[in-house]
Amino acid sequence: MPPPADAPPELVAALRAAGCVYAEDEARLLRDAARTPGQLAALTARRTAGEPLEHVLGRVDFCGLRLVVSPGVFVPRARTALLAERATALLRTVAGTRRPVAVDLCCGCGAVGAVLTSAVPAVELHAVDVDPVAVRCARRNLPRGAVHEGDLYAPLPDALAGRVDVLVANAPYVPTDAIVLMPPEARDHEPRAVLDGGADGLAVLRRVVAGAPAWLAPGGALLVETSGAQAPALADAVVRAGLRPRVVTDDDRGATVVSGGDPCG
Repeated sequence: MPPPADAPPELVAALRAAGCVYAEDEARLLRDAARTPGQLAALTARRTAGEPLEHVLGRVDFCGLRLVVSPGVFVPRARTALLAERATALLRTVAGTRRPVAVDLCCGCGAVGAVLTSAVPAVELHAVDVDPVAVRCARRNLPRGAVHEGDLYAPLPDALAGRVDVLVANAPYVPTDAIVLMPPEARDHEPRAVLDGGADGLAVLRRVVAGAPAWLAPGGALLVETSGAQAPALADAVVRAGLRPRVVTDDDRGATVVSGGDPCG
């Protein structure tokens, strides 16, 4: 197979001038996505104006899967792979004995849920997001899952109570005052609600943790993404919910996952 053709130099220059670090790679992606010169110009204009590349292309690659991501929907970060990998490992253990049940809260485009259904096809998956735009996007990425619109646990079927083997959440955890420090493509193009975790970043995650015990099956586990600095406070919340906490970090990806399981004695 011949190597990919070089990206148009003028396109690379425009992207580099706009601050795109990987201008050559992005130029090739935009060129390949455009069917006409006019469409290429339109896509380039959106990107150089600061719109996330994933929104411009309408897709994101996550854990080996290509997923739809619509403008205005949170773009899954590479660090969230740690959350997806740990949840997958737990589900595979359960799947050896029966059909597992998983819930993906604050699902966004459904990235974590898509990894779970791909890795464990037998899983009964329920995904939830409060944003109708995200819900529509997630339904495209999760044809084998049920996607519910509403606030955290509220829209879940009552029959799931006490049956969830793995409960994952990539809820907002950026402290309100830190949002201004985020890259423009995040703070200007992703809804504030998917970023803003309140004064200390843990307002939504505390609600996730507090509500988890009512939904977890015996031996089930809660897994949430957070930052390393926030992990001790979140682990304390896990203990207060009656669960045993564990903190796992991946320095290479800048990822931290706090889990809760095995009720504390």
